[in-house]
Amino acid sequence: MNGGFHSSEESPGEQAVDDTQPEGLDAAIYARTSSGSQRFGYSIDEQVNQCWDQCTSANWTVEYIFTDEAESGRNTDRPQFQQLLERAEGGSIDVVVFWKLDRFCRSLADLVRIEDQLRALDVGLQSVTEHIDTTTPVGRFNFRNLASAAELESDLTSQRVKMGMHGFAKEHKWPNEHPPLGYTKLDSDRLEIITEEARLVRTIFNQYLRERSMPEVAYHLNSEGVFTKQDEEWCRQSVNTVLSNELYIGNYSVAGFEDHVEEYRIISDERFNTVEDVRYRFQRGRNEMDEARKQSKAERVLEQYKKAKESTE
Repeated sequence: MNGGFHSSEESPGEQAVDDTQPEGLDAAIYARTSSGSQRFGYSIDEQVNQCWDQCTSANWTVEYIFTDEAESGRNTDRPQFQQLLERAEGGSIDVVVFWKLDRFCRSLADLVRIEDQLRALDVGLQSVTEHIDTTTPVGRFNFRNLASAAELESDLTSQRVKMGMHGFAKEHKWPNEHPPLGYTKLDSDRLEIITEEARLVRTIFNQYLRERSMPEVAYHLNSEGVFTKQDEEWCRQSVNTVLSNELYIGNYSVAGFEDHVEEYRIISDERFNTVEDVRYRFQRGRNEMDEARKQSKAERVLEQYKKAKESTE
């Protein structure tokens, strides 16, 4: 289902009309999925189908279908959601229909703000599963109660995820499918050192101590046909990512949990600290030069101002 789809056709099949709702309105359907929620009842197509049935039942014409896939509901910075608001501001729709309130928005502050904005434009909100009707005082009251419940559910879910990640980290597991250079992820989710990649990590540390220049290290690696773990050419930033990664001395840090895991060590503390001293020494030198240039420029500007002032006296 494409986002922002425009249609003036009726959905096949006749539904009983709900006399309690105004007829003849132009409707926009909004559907959203967030990452990991592509199960039955949350799919884009299922949401759209149920919303369309709701519109048919009320004798509303579906003018637009807006869909955001794999987008968080915690904020309103969603491409299709923003297009929906633009259509509302342009007077193209009378009501927005969605499957469930948390598909529309999760933040209570955003929900209240958007509802106020749409009400000022004479645009109503309808939820298929919660029977929200913001055109009445009772409907607006129910809307805010459901919005509070949606935000609470979202906060509790985030808390559970955070607790789960903390337990995950206590077992020294890796949280994604892309471990740093030097490691592979096992079925147990823990890391294991890859001998060949670990050798490359040590080479990068050694070359930097010789060259004392990250761009030079990147140049040598690229000239030798050596690529990053993502099969890309090296650059200053990718070299810096290796040189600053404390996992190479066994310092594990995930989801706020920190521990020392000796089996993850690739570089000695002495070598890592030496490289760090060199990196920060050059950085301090650059900062001092920048400050000196700024001071010199300020003095020149002040001197020019004094001369200009004297010439006018």
